[in-house]
Parts: sequence; structure tokens; C-alpha cells
Amino acid sequence: MISVLKSKSNIRSAREAMRRSGISCLPPWIRRRLYGLGFAGGVLVGDAIKSWDVLKTANFIKGRLPPETPVLDIGSYASEILPVLHRMKHSNLTGVDLNPRIKDMPFADRIRYEVADFMATPFPDASFGAITAISVIEHGFQSERLLREISRLLRPGGYFIASFDYWPEKVDTTGMDIFGMDWRIFSKAEVLAFIEEARAYGLSSCGEIDLDADEKVIHWGGKDYTFAWLALRKTA
Repeated sequence: MISVLKSKSNIRSAREAMRRSGISCLPPWIRRRLYGLGFAGGVLVGDAIKSWDVLKTANFIKGRLPPETPVLDIGSYASEILPVLHRMKHSNLTGVDLNPRIKDMPFADRIRYEVADFMATPFPDASFGAITAISVIEHGFQSERLLREISRLLRPGGYFIASFDYWPEKVDTTGMDIFGMDWRIFSKAEVLAFIEEARAYGLSSCGEIDLDADEKVIHWGGKDYTFAWLALRKTA
């Protein structure tokens, strides 16, 4: 199952739906302002531009897994997905990131946060029924290490759900260092190659594949692109 963010209106409608249902975790503008001035602590969670993929991921999990299913979010510092799932009554949530400030994330008393490399985690085999990655895998992408760890951690029948930077034709990011890592905007050919490689680790696409893009919705880092979203299921 793979889809692409088609327009800015998809972002707006997703955030409106999150607000209506009470699961949006974006801080109010006044807290963001105070945080920028150094008068507020903690971690500012979420990014409005990620509304489409966060809601899509949350709804996918809600529609397929019981609320007690263990879920892991990788690269979860400042990510909104676990707080959103918490508000949706999911009760077995874990996040991992190299940033030690992950311990200051909202709901840290009810969501387990660990400081670790998400491609070499301390968790036992088959620990999770779902693993999420919101705008993570395009930074320092190492497909073999990532797929090996995802496959090890997932239970049979579990899901890997990820969003990432995307445009059908290759967008050159050679030499660009983002968050101390190289940055990749995945092309259609690279996504299909990743899906094919995932098969060797017992991970298969669990629905239709739509990699067509209509609009370069995202303008960041001097590049124009959009987001793509995929869900892979562990079949063995």
C-alpha cells in the first residue's frame, strides 16, 4: 500500500480532521512563540506540514490493530505520531531516537521513550505489532540495516508504516547534509527498488501502489517535492 500527497488541501483537511476529533497535538501559537523566545521548556511536538501522513498512519493502525498492540516509532524526537496514538487510546507505545531530549516528550510518563540508534535497538525479537517512521528514513538511508532491524522487531503479521520525501523523477540532493546526515528525496524507481529489497526480509506491500504525483507540495531545503507513504506487512 503506497500513496502520495497530492495537494496542499490534503494537509489542511487532515489537520482539521485531527482537531475535530481531539487528537491534534500541535502546541498553540502562543507556546510556540514563548518557546522560540526561550520562555517555555519541553519539546515542541509536531509539524503542521506533516498532518496528512500522521493522520494516515494513525488511522491505518487504528483500523487494523487492537489498542493494546505494541507500537514502536523510530526517529521519534518531536514526532507527533505517538502522542496522537496515545490520544486515540493506544496503550503500549514506545519511541526511540538518538536525541537525549526525547525523555522530555509529552506523555513521557505513559509512553516509553528510549535513547538509541533505531537501526540497532535494544528490544527483543518480535517485540512490536507495528513500527512507524514519519519523515525519518530519507535521512542517512541505509536500506539493508533498516530492513534487517524492522524485520527482526516486527511480529508476523505486523506492519512497517513510513512516510518520506518523494518525487517520481530523481531530485538531486548530492552533498546536502541535513541533521548531520545525507538527505534523499526518493524517486519512483528508488521506492520500487526498496519494496523489492524488502521482500528478502519478509516484508511485502499490503495494498495498491500509487506513485503518481500531481503537485510539488513541499518547498524545503531549496528543493521542491512531495511526501509518499507506504505500509509493508511482515509475512514470515
